[in-house]
Amino acid sequence: MVFWEGYVSDEAMGTFAPIVIYWLYAGFYQLLPPLDNYRLHTRKEEEEKNSVPLSMVVKGVLLQQLVQATVAQALFMLTSKASSSGITIQPSISVQIVQIVVAMLVMDSWQYFVHRYMHQNKFLYRHVHSQHHKLVVPYAIGALYNHPLEGLLLDTLGGAISFLVSGMTARTAVVFFCFAVIKTVDDHCGLWLPGNIFHLFFQNNTAYHDIHHQLQGFKYNYSQPFFPIWDKLLGTYMPYNLVKRPEGGFEARPVKD
Repeated sequence: MVFWEGYVSDEAMGTFAPIVIYWLYAGFYQLLPPLDNYRLHTRKEEEEKNSVPLSMVVKGVLLQQLVQATVAQALFMLTSKASSSGITIQPSISVQIVQIVVAMLVMDSWQYFVHRYMHQNKFLYRHVHSQHHKLVVPYAIGALYNHPLEGLLLDTLGGAISFLVSGMTARTAVVFFCFAVIKTVDDHCGLWLPGNIFHLFFQNNTAYHDIHHQLQGFKYNYSQPFFPIWDKLLGTYMPYNLVKRPEGGFEARPVKD
């Protein structure tokens, strides 16, 4: 039993809940006061280094979400496990947890190798992935600011493959995709807030991904959004120290061998 049962289908929730969650969570970060004592970059750096205005970022994210919603609806229709009476038998909680973990590992694997290839292939980087790196100083709303082709290959297709391989139902997918969205937004929020649960439980976090957006970490820390497993296995892991800036806030400084 879930709170939306009887009001909205699992398929509709799986399609639109991640979009709503994205804007609620990213909007929360956007509406916070400056919080200069917790920023990984100063506001001046953000203004000088980011080469794309917020309005364009919002349009780019909305375009990606339109594609994601279209693909999600088609995917749920094609994989529906509902009986003739329209009822889908849900697996046990333990099975759903295993499915979510499998989906996390599949998504991490897909995104690592596609992401890394987009950096190594000069044509793809110049014409596709460089759009995301126009936000040198990441912020929450820009988490899904990508070239449409990258959005399709990296995020949308990666999500679809994770869903299919894990064998989860649309109801389980609501939980998985909403969690993935929250984690992705948090990784781009640009803030090192005390008590942030993602910083406590995930090595792949805001500071970890911030390293990747900087020049010295450009060819490292490709892993996203959950675990740094592939970075550590394939030699692209760059650890860092979090150093307090005299003027306030923090700086993620790479630790090179």
